[in-house]
Amino acid sequence: MEPLAAAHDPERQALPFRESLLAMLGIAFVTMLVALDQTIVGTALPRIVADLKGFDLYAWVATSYMLASVITIPIFGRLGDLFGRKHFILAAIVLFTCASVLCGLANSMLFLVIARGVQGIGGGILLGTVFAMVADLFPDPRLRLRWLVLVSSSFGIANVIGPTLGGMLTQMRGWRLVFFVNVPVGIVALIFVLMFVPNMRHLKTRERIQLDWLGACVVAVTFGALQLLIEMLPREGVSRTTILLALITLVFGATLYFWEKRMGYPVVPVDVLIDRKLAALFAISVLGGFALFSMAFYIPLLFQGGFGMSPHASGMLITPLLLGTSVGSMLNNRIVTRIRRANVLMYIGFALCVIGCLALVSLDGREPHSVWMACMGASGLGLGLVATNLTICSQQIVSREQIGAVTALLQSLRIFGGMLGTAITGAVLGHRYANSVHRSLDTYQATQWLKSFASPDLLIDRAEQSALIERLVSAGQSGDAMMHMARAALVTSIHVGLVVAAMAAFIGLCLAWFVPSVRVAYGDIGDVKEGRA
Repeated sequence: MEPLAAAHDPERQALPFRESLLAMLGIAFVTMLVALDQTIVGTALPRIVADLKGFDLYAWVATSYMLASVITIPIFGRLGDLFGRKHFILAAIVLFTCASVLCGLANSMLFLVIARGVQGIGGGILLGTVFAMVADLFPDPRLRLRWLVLVSSSFGIANVIGPTLGGMLTQMRGWRLVFFVNVPVGIVALIFVLMFVPNMRHLKTRERIQLDWLGACVVAVTFGALQLLIEMLPREGVSRTTILLALITLVFGATLYFWEKRMGYPVVPVDVLIDRKLAALFAISVLGGFALFSMAFYIPLLFQGGFGMSPHASGMLITPLLLGTSVGSMLNNRIVTRIRRANVLMYIGFALCVIGCLALVSLDGREPHSVWMACMGASGLGLGLVATNLTICSQQIVSREQIGAVTALLQSLRIFGGMLGTAITGAVLGHRYANSVHRSLDTYQATQWLKSFASPDLLIDRAEQSALIERLVSAGQSGDAMMHMARAALVTSIHVGLVVAAMAAFIGLCLAWFVPSVRVAYGDIGDVKEGRA
């Protein structure tokens, strides 16, 4: 194996070793900024909702960020191809860091949701450009894989410290510090990118570029209406509001399809999206995001609300899920060059995720922590294998000029899948929890207390629980038993969400069969054969 410091070959490595190292450190800090925020917020979210009293907006804290990212990732992926990526990354770091401060200052759930949306714009720009920048710096795929260790390590560090740090800060100093942590990381990332990352562009054009702002607005309306429909349908069924939202989703979705086919630089490249060689990869990206984000945002609620754990303990138990994604990525980069078909690793990855999700459903909260951590780690390891192979396979299939757009689209679809997963899991959870609590209270002949149990954020706030139990006992009710009933209802509801995540992973396992066979180590590096599709 050639050393990293081998003689500089511009066809394989755009910069000499020292400059490449400094540039990759800058990229690593950028990825750490995004990854730390994604991992640290989930652990703190139950406590945030309990403090700001807005469980109805629980999913929106995550999905407002994702929706903004889905829109900006493809736009800036394409703009990076045209104008270079450095200036966009610099602006995104500043925006992301400032929005993090606003999140930390939020005094209501609505303010927090809006600030998270602004933060998502910055995060989307970063995700839409940073991974393609690695491909710019290292055109040779094998060399790129070696340098990606730095990026994988930054994700690993964030995934190790993020959940535990989030739980510890939330428990000891309050959830607001969870967002303020981004400030020093953002400053360091800004300095390194400004000083060491080059501004590279591959597409040379003198034509006037027409930015697809209408497409971006249509995407926002389509996905926003879809999420509202997902949330309201279980509560209201078929009503005027849900019918209207369904019509908006369908009409704007159709408009998006036909409009984007006309655009030279669309926000959603429809022609690429329906490419037979890439279609399975795009679908798998959606399903992988669905499974990962459903687990990352609702398992902390299971631990803290359903099983009564502290935020710190919850953070420690969620860590293997997120750490596993980084370990899976690093293992994949070591293994993929030694096997004949990279696709095999996607089968293994989704199988691990399915097994891990179903194992979590079988646990009741009394098992040793090591059992929980093993199940979480298996799921994370599997999803890490899948995510890394999506990037590797896509970058082998498409031309160099399309790498930015396709890589950005994969990231965008992964986040779209996460948005769907978070919204659907939240809708199922809220509907089933409300019904279960109502039935249970009816057995106690205490439906007059339904309002007190209506929101699961009660199960996070110990002081509020104690006060409610005292009122129930004073009224002649079994306070402890009724509180236990509410916890059981929450656990069962989240278990249903985990089953849905397992189903998404299983569908991904089936779709992996249709991904074109990619060979990274044997014969020609760029050799991509038509698979069984």
